[in-house]
Amino acid sequence: MAPLFGLHMPNFTYPGVPPERLFDHVVELAQAAESAGFDLLTVMDHFYQISVVGPEAEPMLEAYATLAALAQATSRIRLGTLVTGVTYRNPALLVKTVTTLDRISKGRAILGIGAAWNDSEHAGYGIEFPPVRERMDRLGEALTIARLMFSEERPSFEGTYYRIDRALNNPRPIQPGGPKILVGGGGEQRTLRLAARHADLTHWFIPTPEEFTRKNTVLEQHCETEGRDPSTIVKTIGAPIWLVRDEQEARAAAERIPPARRATMRPAAPEQAAEILQSFMKVGVQGFTFNNPNLSTPELLAVAGQVKQMLG
Repeated sequence: MAPLFGLHMPNFTYPGVPPERLFDHVVELAQAAESAGFDLLTVMDHFYQISVVGPEAEPMLEAYATLAALAQATSRIRLGTLVTGVTYRNPALLVKTVTTLDRISKGRAILGIGAAWNDSEHAGYGIEFPPVRERMDRLGEALTIARLMFSEERPSFEGTYYRIDRALNNPRPIQPGGPKILVGGGGEQRTLRLAARHADLTHWFIPTPEEFTRKNTVLEQHCETEGRDPSTIVKTIGAPIWLVRDEQEARAAAERIPPARRATMRPAAPEQAAEILQSFMKVGVQGFTFNNPNLSTPELLAVAGQVKQMLG
């Protein structure tokens, strides 16, 4: 079976594209990904650009307004964030937002969520940035609220940080039981335990098949504790390759990959890319996300589609 392929858009800086056409280019890439056979389209839930992608002041579109617009420009590809920071929104409002996206997209929304980490944008926007222990507690409560509001008519919940009181979520999601939930992050004590309890998908940044196997073993141990079948969770990772068309482009790409990413990303032409991804699939990886700083044109997205066909 072919793996899930996702196009992740952490970058809205496109050389040669004037500011007034920025979103037009985003739509072009989204439609090209859909045409190439990609299964999932995600954007970051950030308000500032993050350092591993570019300077903080680079353009950054708000995630859910962007996804709602892309829902109207596409017809098949699933849509979500990679991932929403739990601190940015009241979780009941977040559920309402994702449910609305599910309606707009005719059943294609996912809820990607994590504990949040970027302290500078919290400070800039006046959003509270509690210690990591509290953020993880908030994540657990938010996931509980999401499951309740996706699946029940008038649920109530009283937590330490959040509560709902016979909350309405009408119209209901199109997807039975609500949009799939992706828990981002690989923290082995808390995040993976929450994933075992709540996630339909996980997403990690893993450099080798051996490291994936080790982390997946931890997830399986949490699943055993939670009484969860680990095979019901789709395991995805950031693709550890920088896709190019040929060896000449591979040499040039090696110079463009940000230093912080070089340990986990190798330039690879299609055949080599398929071989590398296959080595991860053999140990249980079921999906890969590719970043748009690499897949920055419809032509490269078509090449990625060819790689997916090689794997399926």
